[in-house]
Amino acid sequence: MPTQLAEPENPAVQSGLAPVEAIRSRFPALQRQHSGKPVAYFDGPGGTQVPRDVATAMTNYLYHHNANTHWNYPTSQETDAALAAARETFADFFNASSREVAFGNNMTTVTFHLSRALGRQWGPGDEIVVTELDHQANVAPWNALAKERGVTVRVAPFDIESGELVLSELERAITSKTRLVAIGAASNALGTISPVRDVARLAHAHGALCYVDAVHYAAHRSIDVKELECDFLVCSPYKFYGPHAGVLFTRAELMADLDVPKLLPASNEIPERVETGTQNHEGIVGSGAAVEFLASLAPGKTRRERLVKAMSGLHTRGEDLFSRLWNALNEIKGITCYGPPPGRPRTPTLSLITAGQTSSQVAKALVQDGLFVSNGNFYASTVVERLGQTRDGLVRIGCACYTTEQEIDRLIASLRRIALNRG
Repeated sequence: MPTQLAEPENPAVQSGLAPVEAIRSRFPALQRQHSGKPVAYFDGPGGTQVPRDVATAMTNYLYHHNANTHWNYPTSQETDAALAAARETFADFFNASSREVAFGNNMTTVTFHLSRALGRQWGPGDEIVVTELDHQANVAPWNALAKERGVTVRVAPFDIESGELVLSELERAITSKTRLVAIGAASNALGTISPVRDVARLAHAHGALCYVDAVHYAAHRSIDVKELECDFLVCSPYKFYGPHAGVLFTRAELMADLDVPKLLPASNEIPERVETGTQNHEGIVGSGAAVEFLASLAPGKTRRERLVKAMSGLHTRGEDLFSRLWNALNEIKGITCYGPPPGRPRTPTLSLITAGQTSSQVAKALVQDGLFVSNGNFYASTVVERLGQTRDGLVRIGCACYTTEQEIDRLIASLRRIALNRG
């Protein structure tokens, strides 16, 4: 993919997506060098770099508006307004109402909190369905209810050859006893995008709820909770150019009925009733700024329209980069790539192993070429176990909005050298 997407038939161009060099100019981290070489960040699935817009918004809040909420002086009122604006921003991000947007420390904390609230209604005889593809943050909170409330947790497998869920097994696991299906919209280890709407409809047909982990998905595809038909959806802005925080969508009627662990004097009005304690105000402001950054990458009459166009254009670019990477790596002897191939529903993220070397050795060798990748199990521990790579895990590579074709070529060349020469 060329740096400037000039061909009119390319969907990224048709969306009006900003050129990649214009996007890169907004990220100070991309000026970093290591061993005399410019750093290329392929660690986005574990956390992306941050544009100036986001850091500026957070600094401005802390310098000029920092206060606690709901008091009768200017900085407190300004904080109220800033948090309300962030809710409106995420309402556009989710295609939801601002009353359905709540904030927390991170996706894991939010999910444990919601699981406790939901679990107060459940006990022996009730069942929850999770999947092998999921990050442990969408598995462990539900497993905890098995210990605390006596519910049964059923696990739907994935196919290790395709990297995709075995939908027939998932369908078989959902019964009249199912109270909730917890599913990841996309695998942070393999990049697999799962059919969330189909799963949500299946859950609802059995009277169950659908809880969606969109942490990995949100960085690569636009989210529409109405189209997905889910009841809950959670994401983490630090995976899409924001600070460390967690953001939750919950259907308003469900949120109003949740038996949430909370302090008695705290507000009982949604969405604040599900937010425990004083929130990370600067993180919420920065999270909203991350969404505004994404919306700024494409034209449109509304923020929602700009977001949809931007994410569509980024998806097209990501597909081009991923195909280039996948096809080249699969020609290198000694490298094994995991996950769905190009053309299947997926994000531009892949995991691999190199024969005769641990993932740590490969990651350290890449650092010498200024290439930063993550390695291990990425808390997708069941995926790694099923692939037989529990000793040292996988090398994971992810493309972000600032990834270029030239960086992909550098990575391919380095991995070829490492595979052929064993470092």
